[in-house]
Amino acid sequence: MHRITATLMVCFGIARPAIAEDPAKLIGIWKVISSEIELQDTGERIYTLGKNPIGYLILTPEGRMMAFLEKDGRTPPKTDQERAAAFQSMVAYTGTYRVEGDKWITKVDASWNPVWRGTDQMRYFKLEGDKLSVVTMWQPNPLVNGKMARAILSWERAK
Repeated sequence: MHRITATLMVCFGIARPAIAEDPAKLIGIWKVISSEIELQDTGERIYTLGKNPIGYLILTPEGRMMAFLEKDGRTPPKTDQERAAAFQSMVAYTGTYRVEGDKWITKVDASWNPVWRGTDQMRYFKLEGDKLSVVTMWQPNPLVNGKMARAILSWERAK
């Protein structure tokens, strides 16, 4: 009976790995390697910040996180249209965070997107040495015209 229940839980995605990451291993400065957006309705993956995004994630021992990401090849805007495009070519936010197993939750207190202020942003993560894989929760994403999407990011510990 237990084997059938376990099999059903795995098949239907009910179970999550029971592996608890050591929160102290997240602390530090991480450089972005890749950033993709996956659309929920089609499964399509888009490099909204280019194939070589620029940015860092900082997680402090005091529980503060800051993230800044920008599209590769970004240039200073000169017109209103270029300023709107510049907004669509970056992500930045900060807040206090806590770790719960394989996810960290940030209580956002400042963001490039004011909609995020005061929200909890949950990120699933997996650590493998100096590599950090992160998947966001499904949510409306301003980088893809508000469509339901999640980000899939790869980071490496900055040296």
